[in-house]
Amino acid sequence: MASFLNSVRYILRGGPPEAGLPDRIRDDIRAREASSEHLIGWVQLGIVLFFSTLYAIAPRAEGSAGFNFVPYALAAYFLFTVMRLVLSYRFELPQWYLLISILVDMSLLVGLIFSFHIQYGQHPTFYLKTPTLMYVFIFIGLRALRFDPRFVLTTGLVAVTGWLGLVFYAVFADMDHMRVTRNYVEYLTGNTILIGAELDKTMVILAVTIILSVALYRGRSMLFEATKDHAAAMDLRRFFAPEVAASITGADTELQAGEGSQRDAAILYADIRSFTSTSATLAPETVLAVLAEYQNLAVEVIVEEGGRVDKFLGDGILATFGAVHPSETYAADALRAANRLIECAEQAQDRFQSAGWPEQLRIGTAVSAGPVTVGVIGSKRRLEFTVIGDAVNRAAKLEDANKIQQSKALTDRTTFELARAQGYDIPLLEARPGEEVVGMRAPVDLVVLAR
Repeated sequence: MASFLNSVRYILRGGPPEAGLPDRIRDDIRAREASSEHLIGWVQLGIVLFFSTLYAIAPRAEGSAGFNFVPYALAAYFLFTVMRLVLSYRFELPQWYLLISILVDMSLLVGLIFSFHIQYGQHPTFYLKTPTLMYVFIFIGLRALRFDPRFVLTTGLVAVTGWLGLVFYAVFADMDHMRVTRNYVEYLTGNTILIGAELDKTMVILAVTIILSVALYRGRSMLFEATKDHAAAMDLRRFFAPEVAASITGADTELQAGEGSQRDAAILYADIRSFTSTSATLAPETVLAVLAEYQNLAVEVIVEEGGRVDKFLGDGILATFGAVHPSETYAADALRAANRLIECAEQAQDRFQSAGWPEQLRIGTAVSAGPVTVGVIGSKRRLEFTVIGDAVNRAAKLEDANKIQQSKALTDRTTFELARAQGYDIPLLEARPGEEVVGMRAPVDLVVLAR
């Protein structure tokens, strides 16, 4: 019994519950449904204009001497459709209004079919043979555009109810003369009723409605999951470079630790001087505000120069050039980014102080180029997309060497010459050959990019 009640609730709410979904996911789903209502309105308007045009250019049917309801019905439906379309753009249409819209659609169709025996002066059985009944599938199909099976099911049930009403009226309209027959030829050529034929029409409407509703019930579950996955993928793009996010979400197989490839790339490290000691004297929200200002500035510079931020290391930034996306100018781009970072940070002191930094915000950067491995590391439970290699370690050690060298930006001679070959045209500021760098076995030929 409990399982049956759960199934009924599932049907009545139109698919999986929205409980447990974040507000932004529910808002996204509602926005998609509102967009569907716009589409339904435009399709309805196109349909009524199409049939109005056909009616206007088609010759009048023979024998239609009675009152013609068609132009009035089309005019009324045109006005209702325009009003519905306008309202759908002004606010989200409530469910009760959508149900009224379904009733209007079906009432118009049923009323139009009913009017034919009046217009042509025939017994009500006359309208049971009209092909206008086929339009009911247009209205049922229209509701499928919203991707909510409740409205398809409602439309189909209302259509069946309306058609059965027409059939019963035709059967009992003239009790003095039996109009029911079992002769198919007599049914086709006279004003008689073949119960089997009307049941066939009813069953077809019901079958199409149920099949389409079941498909939409399953599709709505997929819509919820797809919306959540889409939101997750968009969030992923905020945590990773676009190319990295695309490689994760578009992978043919599940990513595993140990997968990767080797590329020539440049690594840039950037770090705020005396950040730990200064931030210890500030409120947490102030520290985060300053970091946000600095990181927004740094990321903008790095991306503009063709780099991608690999990770934020507290107040430090690890960026790659040519690792995620192959580049022919990775070293030159990295050196330009290092120079621009220093310049932009000096020009943005007002922003940092407005955010609450009590002194001049000073940064240090370093760049090193060489082969790196780009890929996935971690365990089955926790993966990370990163770069590994000697260039990564060397860039970190060079950045630390800025403090001893009294510089703001450093690189090694090999990286500098590679950048020059790739189009880096900023003149050499200062070369310091054979310098000892903590953590490196042999002396390094340093090149100062900024002091």
